[in-house]
Amino acid sequence: MTDNSGNVLLALLTGAALGAGIGILYAPDKGSETRHKIKRKVEDASHDLSERISHAKDELTKTANEKKDIFDRKLDEAISTMSYKADDIIETLERKLEDLKKKNAQFQK
Repeated sequence: MTDNSGNVLLALLTGAALGAGIGILYAPDKGSETRHKIKRKVEDASHDLSERISHAKDELTKTANEKKDIFDRKLDEAISTMSYKADDIIETLERKLEDLKKKNAQFQK
């Protein structure tokens, strides 16, 4: 769920809850009935909110795990590439050292 759609959804839920609350307050019921309805609506909204938070947490965990896997894969690729390059550098340095040893031996004669 993108951040923008989450905000829109939250705004719609908030508006619906406020509308329902105002409707209950202006309904021609007894006070105890009105309080019971308000309590029930709050419980429903609380349950819905906790479900949405749980879903958002699951989605965030899933996304974080996917990103971690991608990062691990790219890190392994980078390490492998660096290993090959290090081997190439070592081989080049060894060849240069051999050349220097040969030149030094010629100067020693």
